[in-house]
Amino acid sequence: MIPVTTFKGKKVGLFGLGGSGLATAQALVAGGANVTAWDDNPDSVAKATAAGIATADLHHVDWGGFAAFVLSPGVPLTHPKPHWSVDLARQASVEIIGDVELFVRERRAHAPDCPFIAITGTNGKSTTTALIAHILKTSGRDTQLGGNIGTAVLTLDPPKADRFYVVECSSYQIDLAPTLDPTAGILLNLTPDHLDRHGTMQHYADIKERLVAGSRTAVVGVDDSYSSLIADRVERAGTKVVRISRRQPLADGIYAEGSVLMRAKGGTSSPFADLADIQTLRGGHNAQNAAAAIAACLAVGVSEKDIVNGLRTFPGLKHRMQPVARKGEIVFVNDSKATNADAAAPALSSYDRIYWIAGGLPKEGGITSLTPFFPKIVKAYLIGEAAPAFAATLGEAVPYEISGTLEKAVAHAAADAARDMEGPAAVMLSPACASFDQYKNFEVRGDAFVGHVATLEGVTMLI
Repeated sequence: MIPVTTFKGKKVGLFGLGGSGLATAQALVAGGANVTAWDDNPDSVAKATAAGIATADLHHVDWGGFAAFVLSPGVPLTHPKPHWSVDLARQASVEIIGDVELFVRERRAHAPDCPFIAITGTNGKSTTTALIAHILKTSGRDTQLGGNIGTAVLTLDPPKADRFYVVECSSYQIDLAPTLDPTAGILLNLTPDHLDRHGTMQHYADIKERLVAGSRTAVVGVDDSYSSLIADRVERAGTKVVRISRRQPLADGIYAEGSVLMRAKGGTSSPFADLADIQTLRGGHNAQNAAAAIAACLAVGVSEKDIVNGLRTFPGLKHRMQPVARKGEIVFVNDSKATNADAAAPALSSYDRIYWIAGGLPKEGGITSLTPFFPKIVKAYLIGEAAPAFAATLGEAVPYEISGTLEKAVAHAAADAARDMEGPAAVMLSPACASFDQYKNFEVRGDAFVGHVATLEGVTMLI
């Protein structure tokens, strides 16, 4: 835990007592703050009270006494309308911040020079975050991994010299971190997302820009117009910018040329790393992720040798294009994190002969956007509530069966792939759907896929 000492002896209001919210309340208390916490969910309030956190309905407290108001990132700050607690904080002129802001203040107070890499973007954040942490760990560095990737940032070990922090930041967290100041800040890309919470694409982009604008070194993907303009603005403001691209050569920066990542300086390029044989970094999207990781690691002093070794040994992000087993020329891929069509596209683009397991609780738009990848699909195995709709979309373009359950889909896909005489193939769970019709979450669904694969005769597990 990181005790939040910067609010020692001060009154702090807090709303949102889910996992990260409760951890934040405990970190504030551990640092000596006088916390008053609340949540709209009575069960969360009861859990916090049992954990020793002082709770009170924030409708009925003296807001004038609060030094700050800490808001859970899952609670609306601006759109579709501010949460009632936000209105009360603003009426009392109380600063509204989040857990990432508390972390950066503790870092400045106790170890301002310890390396801190922050990662954001619409797509690829978690893979890039995990890859950077892996490179740092395999190079022997004391590495702390957290943030939006699933580990609350204030549950990490406290800042000290030579301790490296790798923190994934959502737009919600950045919006609550006005003094975010990473050693290296990464903005991977920007496409429309979370507009229900940010109102407009421009507002969403402006929030993401804050992360790189406050960085000592800004690493920015320049393959979309929003991010490219951000790179230019941040550079004009005096920040060092390293541009990355998966689609175009750069005079300065890191870019992909096929499977090879090139490092360019002053118009001269040289190969840095070849991703061709790294299964966990297949696809153009992963070329961008790896380019960002390389740039950030170089910015915090990691050697080229250590970076290349980290790339080669990266085990992949669990449930995201994760090779979990092999049987001859068949690879079994767990992409359970692909909970919509756009998220499934990278995996489908990365293999040429796919036995595709898809379905679950459908999202708006279905799988029509995946039509360009249909020629890669040898056969589809459809599960869950989405099966009939997906079957209608596949029509005569792709052979399919309605398997119903994941267990049956794995068995049938593996048997069909074993009869494939035309070369390497992938049996892939990339559902393009939420899991909630059959599983608690995508993690449970992914674990179930791995379990079913493990029962197949002759497979060699990779995890």
